[in-house]
Amino acid sequence: MPKGARTGSAGRFGARYGRVARRRVADIEADTNDDHTCPDCGDDAVDRAGTGIWECNACGHKFAGGAYRPETPGGRTVQRSIRSALAEEGETEDESEA
Repeated sequence: MPKGARTGSAGRFGARYGRVARRRVADIEADTNDDHTCPDCGDDAVDRAGTGIWECNACGHKFAGGAYRPETPGGRTVQRSIRSALAEEGETEDESEA
């Protein structure tokens, strides 16, 4: 097995901090550095510009997201709630026009 294949990016910590902490760091960094899709243009060119700030290298769209990934589970829930509220509002307006 090549050196660092098991530890990944957390290999820089050596034997310090414990196995679980090093694995969490490696998982978070791998998730952060993955390809992310831009919500504006759909390109897989989104990179982390700072803590919670994400920017698409293709179209330049800058948006807020999670600290380690552009879309969080909580954010998805909020978007779903907003979409359903807007859909219900649209149905109510259609009924009142008839």
